[in-house]
Amino acid sequence: MANTILSSGVRNNLLTLQQTTAQQSVIQNRLATGRKVNSAIDNPVNYFTSLNLNDRADQLTGLLDGISNGIQTIQAASKGIDSITNLVKSLQSTIKQAQNDAAANRPKIAGTADLGAGNATFPPAGSKLDVALNKKLIGTAGLAQGDDPATAGDQSSVGNVGLTAATGTDSNAIQIKAGTTVYTFNLAAGATVRDLVNGINGSGIATASVGNDGKLTVTGTGSDPLTIAAGTATTAGVFSPVTTDTDKLFGTGTVIAGVTAAGTSSVRSTLVKQFNDLRDQIDGLARDAGFNGINLLGGDLLSITFNEKTGANKNKLDVQGQTITSANLGIGMAVDGTTTSAGDYNIQNDNDLNKAADGLTNVLTSLRAISSTLGSQLSVVQTRQDFTKNLVNTLTVGADNLVLADPNEEGAKLLALNTRQQLSQTALSLANQADQGVLRLFG
Repeated sequence: MANTILSSGVRNNLLTLQQTTAQQSVIQNRLATGRKVNSAIDNPVNYFTSLNLNDRADQLTGLLDGISNGIQTIQAASKGIDSITNLVKSLQSTIKQAQNDAAANRPKIAGTADLGAGNATFPPAGSKLDVALNKKLIGTAGLAQGDDPATAGDQSSVGNVGLTAATGTDSNAIQIKAGTTVYTFNLAAGATVRDLVNGINGSGIATASVGNDGKLTVTGTGSDPLTIAAGTATTAGVFSPVTTDTDKLFGTGTVIAGVTAAGTSSVRSTLVKQFNDLRDQIDGLARDAGFNGINLLGGDLLSITFNEKTGANKNKLDVQGQTITSANLGIGMAVDGTTTSAGDYNIQNDNDLNKAADGLTNVLTSLRAISSTLGSQLSVVQTRQDFTKNLVNTLTVGADNLVLADPNEEGAKLLALNTRQQLSQTALSLANQADQGVLRLFG
């Protein structure tokens, strides 16, 4: 079959029309897919670069789930610490209630000796308190410097209680014991009963007073057995009791040892269960502060990965939890009577209540420290979460910029190609008409 021969004009216009149609097909494919690079054939550099960027973005997106779970785990622990803090404050309130109710078992040493005694006319009736407080402690007991009671009018010198003066470098001293707490203070050579009272009151474990009857009374500030003795102390602080001198202060016994008081406060007794129930709730709350199987208040380890790398280039944060229990926090049990464990509190004992109050204050300090640490770690994880989200967005946008088509630009191109196609068809038609003009020559 013979080949059909086209004129040069028709062939050129036909070629242009074919090229325009091919370009239209490319533009239409871009508009349909939204991408200007659909395979490595279109642009190998952009295609594989975009592929790598999207792959990293996908890996980081997967890590965001773990980061989010990590945030929730830390927040669960932080909320647990907040709730435990409130329970500890409730424990403090219980201790304060117990302290507000006066202890019924404070030991008391009531003296029988009238420290202001002289004779029937000296000192005058009704002034024994002042006389007793101003009496010197050390020296021979007596009236006003041996004055005749019938004529003595000078009450500025009221004699001595009669404590034996220390010899050598030793000092006269008083020692008080409350349970295991020992307090010793020295007496100056000219010390008075007033100085003795002030010294005992400064001990913190007992209070002293002299009544209008001139008798000395010492009461424990807590419930521990109370012991008091007069004696001497060396320069090294070694105390030696002098039994007869204690007898002169109180008028009975020698060294007053282990004085206790019976009785309990019913109000305090009712607070024992309240305290221990709150203590148990701390343990239960700490056990319930986990998230997704990890409990930072139960000593678990939380590991949060921040990047897709491995080995030395891997970036992660390990959050080591702490085992939070009432025992670990140092909160002992409340007991209504003698304690059986070193950390327990006898709710009837003021000293134990003071220890409990101080201990709970320290517990709050520890909880604030734990809360601060969790807050700092939470801030780090949240910052990394925001960074990862922004990085994923940056990677995705960067990948899209390499392969996505601009619909406005591609639409304008398609419109131009449609116009060119129409013009090419018109030109082809004109070229055919020019070829048909030859036929007229044979007409």
